[in-house]
Order: sequence, then structure tokens, then C-alpha cells
Amino acid sequence: MAVSLIVAELFLLATSSLSIIFGIINVVSVNTVDMEEIKASGGDFDENEGLVDENEDENEDRIDPRRRETVDQKKYELMLRLHSKIAAGANSFLFQEYAYMLVFIVVFGAIIGFLAETKLGEVWTVIAFVLGAVISIISGFLGMRIAVAANVRTTKECSISLSRGFVVAYKAGSVLGFCLVGLALLFLTLLIMIYRRVYLPDKESTENPEEYLMMFEKIAGYGLGGSSIALFGRVGGGIYTKAADVGADLAGKVVKGLPEDDVRNPGTIADNVGDNVGDIAGMGSDLFGSLAESSCAALVVSGTSEQLVLNTGAFYYPLCITGIGVVVCLITWVFATSQEACCKINRFSDVERVIKYQLVISTVLLIPALFAVAFFVLPPTFSFTGIDHEVTHIEVFVCSLCGLISGFLIGIVTEYYTSNEYRPVQELADSCKKGAAPNIIKGLALGYMSCVVPIFCLAITIYVSFTLAGMYGIAVAALGMLSNLCIALAIDGYGPIADNAGGIAEMCDLQLTRIRTDKLDAAGNTTAAIGKGFAIGSACLVSLALYGAFATRANLSVVNVLEPLQFAGLVVGAMLPYAFSAMTMRAVGTAAEAMIDEIARQDREGLIREGVEPDYARCIAISTESSLREMIAPGLLVIVSPIACGLLFGPKGVAGLLAGAIVSGIQMAISASNTGGAWDNAKKYIEANKLQPDILNERDEEGNTIVVRHGKGTETHKAAVVGDTVGDPLKDTSGPALNILIKLMAIISLVFASSF
Repeated sequence: MAVSLIVAELFLLATSSLSIIFGIINVVSVNTVDMEEIKASGGDFDENEGLVDENEDENEDRIDPRRRETVDQKKYELMLRLHSKIAAGANSFLFQEYAYMLVFIVVFGAIIGFLAETKLGEVWTVIAFVLGAVISIISGFLGMRIAVAANVRTTKECSISLSRGFVVAYKAGSVLGFCLVGLALLFLTLLIMIYRRVYLPDKESTENPEEYLMMFEKIAGYGLGGSSIALFGRVGGGIYTKAADVGADLAGKVVKGLPEDDVRNPGTIADNVGDNVGDIAGMGSDLFGSLAESSCAALVVSGTSEQLVLNTGAFYYPLCITGIGVVVCLITWVFATSQEACCKINRFSDVERVIKYQLVISTVLLIPALFAVAFFVLPPTFSFTGIDHEVTHIEVFVCSLCGLISGFLIGIVTEYYTSNEYRPVQELADSCKKGAAPNIIKGLALGYMSCVVPIFCLAITIYVSFTLAGMYGIAVAALGMLSNLCIALAIDGYGPIADNAGGIAEMCDLQLTRIRTDKLDAAGNTTAAIGKGFAIGSACLVSLALYGAFATRANLSVVNVLEPLQFAGLVVGAMLPYAFSAMTMRAVGTAAEAMIDEIARQDREGLIREGVEPDYARCIAISTESSLREMIAPGLLVIVSPIACGLLFGPKGVAGLLAGAIVSGIQMAISASNTGGAWDNAKKYIEANKLQPDILNERDEEGNTIVVRHGKGTETHKAAVVGDTVGDPLKDTSGPALNILIKLMAIISLVFASSF
């Protein structure tokens, strides 16, 4: 017996509200950190700290982690001043970006009302679109604000102890994770409840499955709104952060020889601002879109099953997966932040272990949880239009399990190819001894090779899910992969916060604190790569689920790629990710050139020297103006392509276009993200003095054997910085934005299918 309507709705309202409340609790916890505490810390020992550095490498920094760092009044005031500059820069960019978004929402909402509504004058899809866009904006903005508030507090806590710094950064990341998922789930549930009572007001319509299908097609606008905002967040934020990063790296580190995050570098504040607008707000809106789109795709397909929509709440099953995921993530979260839990930090290396355990624990706990949801929410058997066999609730559970396990495996493989603990990145670092060219060549090869295992994981998941439950199975697999999204977002949000905290520590000359923030940042870099693999894998399944929903709405039972129209669309679709990547890469290059010119101007005017504050505001303005200007063309490409193709060539042309874009875009996204991540960690491997020195068969004038070391400031390090700089737009702009390309094209095709 399937779950009743009222029970399903109460469960979803309860879990989504719980998620939001928990996020608010973490907001309060972060904001109540006492900043005045450090002014009284005169190098004391904390009796509650017993951290030990287990690394015996003589080149590794070995410090006493129990010692507090003295922060005098001057450094304390500088910390607060730098924090306020980062906050002001982030707010300035986001409010200007939101002005562009507001214009887009109004214009595109009018287009939806004219082309996508069943009757002229209806606004069902428009309302859903606007709601999805607004909630996506709010979610990203909340995450960004708490991240900005947390960066200086993480710096302060790290001046006292490593574990205290970790807890603050992770709690701040948790605000993004739990608030975003809670808001997305709550408002989608409310939208369905309201539409069911308004769009289907009479008893006759509520007993007609076709009416439910039409209602779910209108609600799909919610996913379109979320994904549209993600486009601007990922592209605009990505261009901003990488223009600042590349400009600051080349002009500051390579040309001027300044350390990373040096207070004399004018681009440093813009770089730190970019971490918040790109890696927090942009990433949040990206995964908000994935969650909303996969839920909407599953709802549309469920509208073709009488057993799921008539006199039952079983059609809420896709949302219940997210709801039970919130409960599991709450339980998992305790293991990372409770000193009594099994994930207590006792050594420096435990930071990365604790974060990884979050993914492992949540994955393990979700297996029985997903089974319970399938067993209690779905009927024992049901059928879909277009599938010649009955589907069981156990088969649907297997689909969600495939998505969950596939996402975990993709994350592990991504870590192997991008972490400097493993051979691929270590070999990449070694190639830097021969110069930048071998580093670039091997880095590209590494990215291409890293596609193999994730694609097989996705292929197996797609085959099993489609065989068992058709397109509904693929949508459920996508939701299974996203079921621990609260934890995944918390981990992803933690990384940029730790990075910002390290930047503030460096600019305030807090050397002990900087070592601790580097420990946090290093763990965040590794897990961020896992998060990117997770995001790309889910994007593939989400877009395929939307593809199935589009085929359902357009009445396409067969897509034959051997027909001329579909084949031509396939080839053109495969080209679009390349055109999109070219636009975003070029945009970063153009903006970075402007940043380099500005830093050079300030150098000529004597602003880059000790005791003089550079013009940070001008660099922030350059990044803001460039990113907002350059994001328009890639955005138009994504939005206009499926609509134009559909109006000119009909649903069959769009079917080919989407297939080509999905297949091509996924491969490019994986290779771009992993190549950039590997170059970044190869540079960090060299900076940590882990690359073995070369002992030459030659002697110097004094008769000593010549030893060539490869640490910071060497030619090897400069070659690694070049690779890292090239990889920055790959891993943080083009790669992540390709997720949006394939998802947004698919959801646009679904929403506008009736007009093709």
C-alpha cells in the first residue's frame, strides 16, 4: 500500500523545515564566535588540545599545535578591515549581478508566458519559474553571506587551535548545505500542494492522470528558474574569481615574486571575493538547479503512471528521497563536529579523514534509508506509459542505490586523479622539472584519462536504471546521487572559507595561523575535487532524466539518430560545449589581461611596496565589470540554442541537439575539472617541498655534490604555477559551467516542448 497524501506532505514539510532550522542554528553559532578572545591570547597552551603532526618528513613544517598565536591590536584591526573589504566586494558584485538577473527573470518570464503556457494569459509555468529563480538567489546569497562572516572567524579560531578553526568553517559550510536543500524542498512541496488544489480544483480532474501530467509540466518551471540563476552564478562568478586569481598570480607571484595572498598584491582581495561569489554562491545555485530539475523530471514521468498519482501520495517519492537525505545528513553531521564522536581530530592529517568520513558515513546510512522510503512510499507494483512491464518498488530502490554508489565511486576516482597523495599528480609535479610544456602536456593527458572510469560508472547506472524503470529510474538515480547533498554542499562550502581564512592570515602576517589554515585548505582542496566529480555525475543523470521528460511531453517514443534531422542535431549539439567553453575561457583571459594591466600600473606608481596599501577597490571593480559583461554571450548561447532549434526543426531536431550536447559536455566537464585540479595540487606538492631534489654527478667549486632543489621560487615551481594558472579557468569556470549548459538546455526543452 502506497503512502497517503497527507502523510507524504507532512513528512516533506517536517524534514524541509528541520533542514532550514538547523541551518539557522549554525548561522547563530558562527556569528556568536567571540572575536575579542584572541587579543587576550598570549601564546598560552590550550589544555583541551592534543594534536600531533604524524608526518615524519623532515621537510614538513612541524609546529606545536597547542600553542596560541599572539595577535596584537594592529593585526586584529587589519583582520577586521580586510574582512570588511572582502564582504563589501562580494556584496557589490552580487547586487550588480542580481540586477542583471532581475531583468532576465522579467524578460524570460514573458517569453515563457507567450510560448510555453497552454493558453495565452495563463501563468502557471511563469509562477513556478519565478519562484525557482528567487529561491535559488536567496539560497546562494545566504551561503555567501555566512561564508564571508565565517572567514575572519575561522582565522581567529585557527590562531587558537586547528580543531576550533575546522568546526567554524564546517558549520559555515553547513549553512549553505542545509538551508539550500531545505528551501528547495520546502517551496517545491508547497508549490505542488497549492497547484494540486488550484490547478486541479475539482474531483474529476484529480482522478485523471493526464491532468497530473499537465500540472507537473507546469511545475517544471521551478527547475528552469533554479538552473537559469545557476547559469549566471557559475559563469559570472567563475569569470570573476578566475580573472582575479590568474591576474594576481601572474602579476604578483610570477612577475613580482610576491608570496600567495601577499597584502602588497592589489589583486588579493578580488581573489578572495571571487572564492565567495564563484565557489559558494555559484556552486550553491548550480546544485540547487540539479536538485530541482531532477525532482521535476521525476514528477513529469510519474504523471504517466496512474498508480503513482491517483488517490495516493506516491508521486511525492522523488521529494521523499531528498527528505530522508536531510535526516541522514543531520546524523552524519554530528560525527564531524562533536568532540566525543568517532571523528575527533587528534592529528593534522585527521582533518581530511574527518571530511571523507562524512561522505562515507552518509553513503552507508542512506542505503537502508532509501530502501525504507521506497518500501513505505511507493506501491508494490506500478507501470508507466511506454514501458512494457510493471515496475516494483524494489527495482526503484535499486535505481536510487545505483545513483548513490555511482556518485561515491566517481568521487573516489576524481580524488585519485587530482590529489597529490597519489601517483598521477606526483608524476605531474615531477614533469615540472623539465619546464611548463611537459606539465601542460601531461596535465591534459591526465584529464582525458580521468574520464574513463566515471563514464563507465554513469553508463552502468543508466543501463540498470533504464532497464528497471525507464526514464523514471534515471531520474531516481540522479536523486539517489544527490541524496546526501546537505553534506556534499557543506564540504564544498568549507573549502573556500578555509582558503579565505588563510588569505587573511597571510595578509596579517600570522604565520602559525597560516600553517593551520593551510592544513584546512589542503583537506578542502582534495574534497572539493570529489565534490566537483559528484556535481558532474549528477548533472549527467539529471540532464538524461530531463531528456526523458522532454521525450514524454513531446510524445517521442523513439529517437533515431540515423534519421537526417536527428543526426544533424547530434553533431551540432556536440559542438555547443566547445563553443561555450571557448567563450568562457576567452572571457577569463580578457578579464585577466585587464587585471594584469591594473596591477602593473599600480606597480609603476609605487603602490606595491611595504607600508603602502594598494588600490584593492579598482581590481574588484575590474573583475566585477568584466565578469558581468562577458557572461552575457555564453548565457545567450545556452538559452537560445534549444528554443531556436525547436521552433525551426521541431522536437526531433531538439532530441538530436540535446543528445549531442550531453554526451560531449560530460566528457569535457570531467577532463577540464580534473586537469585543472591536478595542476593546482601539483603546484601545492612542490610548494610543500615534497618533490625529491636531484643529485647531479657534478661538483661545485668547493668539491661538494650539486643538489638541485625544487621548492618555492625555483624554476620548477614557476612551471607549476604556469600550469595552475592555465588550469584555473578550466576547473573553476568552464568545467563547472558545462554542467549548467547540459542541464539548462534540457530543462528549457522540457518547458518549451509544447511550442515546438
